[in-house]
Amino acid sequence: MNQEVSFYEVKKYKTGILNWILSTDHKRIGLLYLYSILAFFIVGVCLGLAMKLELIAPGKTIMEAQTYNAVFTFHGIIMIFLIIIPGLPAVFGNFLLPIMIGAKDVAFPKLNLLSWWIYVLGAVVALMSQFMGDGPPDTGWTFYAPYSFKTSTTMLPAIIGAFILGFSSILTGLNFIVTIHRMRAPGMTWLKMPLFPWSLYATGWIQLLSTPIVGITLLMVVAERTMNIGFFDPALGGDPVLYQHLFWIYSHPAVYIMILPAMGTISEIIPTFSQKTIFGYKAVVASTLLIAFVGYFVWGHHMYTAGMSDTAVWLFSLMTFLVAIPSAVKVFNWIATMYKGSINLKVPLYWALGFLFLFMVGGLTGLVLGAVATDVQVHDTAFVVAHFHFVMFGGVGTAFFGAMHYWFPKMYGKMYDESWAKVGFYTFIVGFLLLYMPMFWLGMYGMPRRYYDYLEQFHGGNIISSFGALVLVAGLAIIIINLVTSARKGKKAEKDPWHGKTLEWQVDSPPTLENFDTIPVVEKGPYEY
Repeated sequence: MNQEVSFYEVKKYKTGILNWILSTDHKRIGLLYLYSILAFFIVGVCLGLAMKLELIAPGKTIMEAQTYNAVFTFHGIIMIFLIIIPGLPAVFGNFLLPIMIGAKDVAFPKLNLLSWWIYVLGAVVALMSQFMGDGPPDTGWTFYAPYSFKTSTTMLPAIIGAFILGFSSILTGLNFIVTIHRMRAPGMTWLKMPLFPWSLYATGWIQLLSTPIVGITLLMVVAERTMNIGFFDPALGGDPVLYQHLFWIYSHPAVYIMILPAMGTISEIIPTFSQKTIFGYKAVVASTLLIAFVGYFVWGHHMYTAGMSDTAVWLFSLMTFLVAIPSAVKVFNWIATMYKGSINLKVPLYWALGFLFLFMVGGLTGLVLGAVATDVQVHDTAFVVAHFHFVMFGGVGTAFFGAMHYWFPKMYGKMYDESWAKVGFYTFIVGFLLLYMPMFWLGMYGMPRRYYDYLEQFHGGNIISSFGALVLVAGLAIIIINLVTSARKGKKAEKDPWHGKTLEWQVDSPPTLENFDTIPVVEKGPYEY
């Protein structure tokens, strides 16, 4: 037994790049994803800032129209396919899922490593499109037909890169589903499982079932560009609206790939810092599964103005409103959990409260887009951009930073500077609201999205929005610098600095190679005192 421990200790502390990129340890793979995503995030933020600086005034400011279109597309590809979709599951799911369910690793460690390599390969292929052929792609991240196969810019590497990235998502989802089914600790029944693993379980099914649809759709675009088959080309008997259906059949469930793990994160943070059990555990679990299920049937609300039957329009509108119900259940349960709780107002709870506010704004404005009459008014305007960023950046982004500050002591065994973390949070929130709130007004008054230029009447709102972008970037810089510095020089963290009840707070910080000396036996769930 002592020889085994010695072997694991030596293996654990091996350094060098090969020992990282060839490791099958789920924690190292989670950190590999974190560092990759952080690098891409910095690039994506810089591109977004460049767009806002271009829009600070009418006419050209820092780039030409074609460059703006390319930057817009590059920003979208990075943020959606390389950051938001893989973000929480790939980083915190990989690092924490096995520990939270009492396992030594995921079900398929080598497949887990392969998923990261496929992610890197897909990212490299997608980014190659920026530096090849006739210039970077300019279609936007949706690759809408027929422009995606008519444009002369370099589309194929971007489309093939997105296709490859889909395999990484599928493998991660498959691995998590099998891990949760087969590797839970003795005594951990389904209704004793923490809520973050529950969110990863629902997300895994979406990844597994919906991602192949967009993969096939992207291959159809490749065939269209290279062989003129005519799937989407009206000149050859194709239908460009068919592309929209196929794309959104995946991409709206993909919204829940992004947001469900964020909700799972908030469901861990709020009970811990309220020192209470989650209010309505079973209702939160049921709402997670319902969001995943109903999310498959709402894609048509992206296409009210594309042309569809009246029956389809009211049905998609109804389903869009129905999916808001389980989301509202979660919000009510989180608020009820804090009610009369012993609130410990630390930085992770700041991010959870920020998530609550920003996500609610995003959700309520989503109902504006779900209702046909109002959607027709604001379709393809800056209103949609604001709504999308409130849900994706305000929801997934704040949950990601909340998770980072919540599990940072466990991942690195160090504590961050709480004062600077609070400064970063407040700067981020102020910048976020200044950046995106004016876009609701701009959209309602008719400013189109994706446009390089605009009328003078929209100048005031764009000045405020562009200034907000600068404030937000300053907040992000404070947050990232504080975390990077603390990972190297922060004071040593306790095993359980937040008094959490789930299994990850019972192992060392950072966890040893196989997490547990012996597999724990679970007698009661983390929400049963």
